[in-house]
Amino acid sequence: MKRQILRHPVGAALSLGLAALFWPGAAAPLETVDLTVESQDGDLISLIEGASLLWARRDDADAAAVDVFADAQAEYGRIVQTLYNAGYYSAVISIRLDGREAAGIAALDAPSQINAVQITVDPGPRFTFAQASLQPITRRTELPPGFAIGQTASTGVIREAVEAGIEGWRRDGHAKAAVSAQDLTADHDAATMSANIDLEPGPVLRFGNLTITGNTKMRGNRIRKIAGLSLGETFSSAELERAADRLRRTGIFSAVSIEEGDTITAPDLLPLTLSVVEAKPRRYTFGAEVSSLEGLNISGDWLHRNMFGGGERFTIGFEVNNISSELSGTDYSLGVSLERPASPFPDTTGAISFDLDHFSEEDFTLNAGVLGVGFNHIFSPILSANVGLNYSYVEGSDAIGDFLYRSVNLPMGLTWDRRDKPNDATKRFLVDVEVKPFLGFGDTEDGVRLTFDTRGYYGFGEDARFVLAARIQGGSIIGASALGAPRDQLFYSGGGGTVRGQPYQSLGIEVTTSGGPVETGGTTFLGGSLEGRLKFNDTYGAVAFFDVGTVSDGGLGDGGGQMHSGAGFGLRYQTGFGPLRVDIAAPVNGSTGSGVQVYVGLGQAF
Repeated sequence: MKRQILRHPVGAALSLGLAALFWPGAAAPLETVDLTVESQDGDLISLIEGASLLWARRDDADAAAVDVFADAQAEYGRIVQTLYNAGYYSAVISIRLDGREAAGIAALDAPSQINAVQITVDPGPRFTFAQASLQPITRRTELPPGFAIGQTASTGVIREAVEAGIEGWRRDGHAKAAVSAQDLTADHDAATMSANIDLEPGPVLRFGNLTITGNTKMRGNRIRKIAGLSLGETFSSAELERAADRLRRTGIFSAVSIEEGDTITAPDLLPLTLSVVEAKPRRYTFGAEVSSLEGLNISGDWLHRNMFGGGERFTIGFEVNNISSELSGTDYSLGVSLERPASPFPDTTGAISFDLDHFSEEDFTLNAGVLGVGFNHIFSPILSANVGLNYSYVEGSDAIGDFLYRSVNLPMGLTWDRRDKPNDATKRFLVDVEVKPFLGFGDTEDGVRLTFDTRGYYGFGEDARFVLAARIQGGSIIGASALGAPRDQLFYSGGGGTVRGQPYQSLGIEVTTSGGPVETGGTTFLGGSLEGRLKFNDTYGAVAFFDVGTVSDGGLGDGGGQMHSGAGFGLRYQTGFGPLRVDIAAPVNGSTGSGVQVYVGLGQAF
């Protein structure tokens, strides 16, 4: 394969500063860069092009001789390392500057001008492993599949194997595990590599004294509490990673690093240094979403990351929804919360909150206040749980008069999130479930509210250009009727979060009372969504979707109730915060809506 770039002289003299002591005189422009790789392997050719400094200069009209010569001297090592990483150990490399081999030109004899560069690479045969041994390793250590007899003998896979072997010992407490001996022998006649590497695990160590640096407003004792590293606990590299993750999760720090000491404190304690950089204590956010029928939704919050010096997150947030809606009045929400990490355990965050809400819907209006305390526990990066205790006060009116609901509820939830990117997932799934028993006062009935939300993603093609996304969500209230359960706990369907193309919360149920029929929410909801997402490039994409929802007064699986659906298409524009979403949808069946609706927001619909 041969590629060539031709340049036209620009006729300008370049000043080389101090380098002119060795490269005197006027500098002519670089006219040609010629790269030849004697191989049919397109991937290898691309790797060499990416490693070549001279090839990167092929479009540099102002390349000076001093820079070209310096790049040529470094070029041999860069290309050799690239070939070693790909398993080639018999390469022949030639780099000629105006016909002279660069390696043979002394620095004091460097040319004052360079017009043509010719790079020729003969990679030779690709080597395979004749032997691939790394000993000793722990029982749980998984070596890379490429580190095996008959596989390509790249230096990259050798490094991966060594790193995996050392990390296996470190996870079992051997903090100072290292390579004790290595024998790497290349047989050029057979084009094979024998790799025999010995590891020295070293002693099992324990966590020693933790020194904290960089904190100015965050108290050191709280940093230790959040990190959760106990003095005398057996060393584990996995526990070090978890400690750093706990500190990053707080949002207080813009940078966190933990450095292990070089010396061991008798008898077996390894000192640690924790370095942090505190982020700005305050943050403001603002969001907006618009629908042609539901109107404008806006939200925002003010956050203090470290209210009292112990990592307390104080947040004041608001939402104003359905502004200029054609179907209902405007809804308002105001919330205040105080969260404290490591309360009581390193992976547990405690919180107290107070929320005020006003809803002005088509079939009712209500005001609600909720005072609560809760705890969220992180079991792993993909699994978390929460539990809380709330007192809820709801008053309002509908077609048959005023109503009042008071209750104490105990929400308990579990989230299993395996998605690769929360705002724009291309693979795996999310499962979110909640059980909320509630005890009613006065006319409010007792019961249990169950909800679930499952989402799955599967990407096809290079870089997951096409993604099939599916969602099934639902819920049910057990033990309480539609009129006896708290009004804000009932289920509706329709709108951007359930069925696009149908008006917001347009599907409920009709309950017959002594005062006549009343439109209200149901005790059961079941909905599904299917999307096909296509990326045209790194910036633009399109989506086609179909949503369906049903609401009834029975339990899940009882049947009955009403159903509606909607479908449409959308466009996506990638931003630094996730895709900007524009969806156009219309009803497919059901009697709750007509016409086309437009939804605009940030992030995928689910």
